[in-house]
Amino acid sequence: MVQLKNDERLDYLLAEDLRIIQSPTVFSFSIDAVLLARFAQVPFRKGKIIDLCSGNGVIPLILSTKTKCPITAVEIQQRLSDMAERSVNYNQLDGQINVINGNIKDMPELLGHGKYEAITCNPPYFVTPSKEVINPNEHLAIARHEILCTLEDVIRVTSRLLKQGGKAAFVHRPGRLMDILTLMRQFRIEPKRLRFVYPKMGKEANTILIEGIKDGRPDLKILPPLYIHTDDNQYSEEVREMLYGDR
Repeated sequence: MVQLKNDERLDYLLAEDLRIIQSPTVFSFSIDAVLLARFAQVPFRKGKIIDLCSGNGVIPLILSTKTKCPITAVEIQQRLSDMAERSVNYNQLDGQINVINGNIKDMPELLGHGKYEAITCNPPYFVTPSKEVINPNEHLAIARHEILCTLEDVIRVTSRLLKQGGKAAFVHRPGRLMDILTLMRQFRIEPKRLRFVYPKMGKEANTILIEGIKDGRPDLKILPPLYIHTDDNQYSEEVREMLYGDR
């Protein structure tokens, strides 16, 4: 059994045969998190993995089906980290996934420099707007806007946590691509794989997936495009497999 609070619900991660606690007023994961978890390259048996800005823990849960390595999930909002921890316990993954309620900026000193083979992060996408336009829901505002951490914070911390040769994967918006590439190189994470995600064919890309290697050699590969929907507004075959495990 799992204890649900307020308006929480227990949803399925169908492709992984797992369950996850969600809340419409606190946090529910988006497809971006699923795309990142599927895109990221993680070691299977040897090494340690850390997910920054974990929200309700969806990325560590999905990664647990791809690896036997220990996974650390870091989330600054206590309410969200509590949801993640209860989901981990419900799925009996507490032996593999450790949830930390804390600020990512504190993690290099807390966990050690250069200790991780793989890092994932689905960070807040938007710079902090004026108080007049920011979401009045504190949980959603912090998850979406750079209130408690910036893009530079994310990439700087990632570099400090990564081993030399370790891989870092991010999901973000195309409008921040130049910022991401510049910061990755500034903090010694060489961009290696980039994939543009489109709502459907004929539309502009609205998401990017990018992976880099700590102190890697320059050689950026542009991967084939990923389309979320078909022309008749159904999920594409690739996305259906990610979400439901079928073709």
